[in-house]
Amino acid sequence: MGSFKALISTFLFLHYLLGICKTHLLINVKNQGGDILLETISSNVTEDTITLEFQRSDGTLVTQLIDFRNEVQVIKALVLGEEERGQNQFQVMCFVNHFYKSDFISSDAMSKLRQKNPGTIRVAEEDKGHANYTMDLFLDVSQSKVISKHVGALCADAQDSTYTRNQNLKQWIQRPGSSEVALNAAVQSFSSTRPDSNDTKIYLISKCSDTSNLWAPCTCSLELCIGWYPCGLKFCKGKGENKKSSNLYRCGIKTCKKCFIFSYHSRMKQNCLWDE
Repeated sequence: MGSFKALISTFLFLHYLLGICKTHLLINVKNQGGDILLETISSNVTEDTITLEFQRSDGTLVTQLIDFRNEVQVIKALVLGEEERGQNQFQVMCFVNHFYKSDFISSDAMSKLRQKNPGTIRVAEEDKGHANYTMDLFLDVSQSKVISKHVGALCADAQDSTYTRNQNLKQWIQRPGSSEVALNAAVQSFSSTRPDSNDTKIYLISKCSDTSNLWAPCTCSLELCIGWYPCGLKFCKGKGENKKSSNLYRCGIKTCKKCFIFSYHSRMKQNCLWDE
C-alpha cells in the first residue's frame, strides 16, 4: 500500500510540474498544521479564468478554477483511496458553485503579478473562515457547458460525482442568454428512481459519520482549504501634480485564506471513510 501511495503521489507531483511552465505564480504556503504546500496559480486572460492547484500533505490534489465570464467556481478534489479498507485507488469529486467576481482579483490583474522572492513562505493576511455548502444536485458533466465550458474538461473523471446547488441555478439563470430549461436539464436531484423499480422515492439519508453500514448511502462532508489566494487589490495614496490633491494607485495585492465544507450525497459510506 505504501509503495502504491508513493507512486500516486509521484504521478500527481509530475502532473503538478507540467503546469509550471504556464504558471505566473509559485507560492509556498504554510497551512494550519505547519506544513509547507506549493500552490501554482495561473491566469488565462483570453478565457478570463484563473486556476489554482496544490497537493495536500495527505496526497489529495485540489484544483480551483474561477470562470469570471460565467460567474462559476469549480473546486475539484482527487482523493487517494485507502486500499487496506477496500477503497478504490482514488476518487474525484467536483463542486460547482456561483462565484462573485469581487472575491478574487481579475484574470488580467493576476497575469500582471510578479514575484520578487519566490522562495518566501507565505501566510494569508485575512482568514475568511469556513463556508458551508450543501450540494443538493448532481450535475451532468456531459451537459455542463450551459454552466461553463471548463467544467467538462476539469471534471471529466468525476462523471458521477460532480455537484452543484439549486441556489446556484437561481444565480446563473440571471445571466444574459441563460436558459432555465437547459440549466434544469443539466442537473438531477437526489430524489431518483432505483434501477430495479418504477417508483420514484425520496431518500432521507443520514450523515456518513452517523452510520456504520459501509454500503449505505449517506451525506458526506469534505473540508477543503485554500490557504493563500489574491482576493483583492491594494491602493495607496500618492500626491497629485499640484501637490494638494492625491491620487490612488495600485500598490499591491490583498491575500486571503478560505475553507470550504462541502456536504454532498455519497452513494455509500465506503467512499467517505474520512468522515467518521
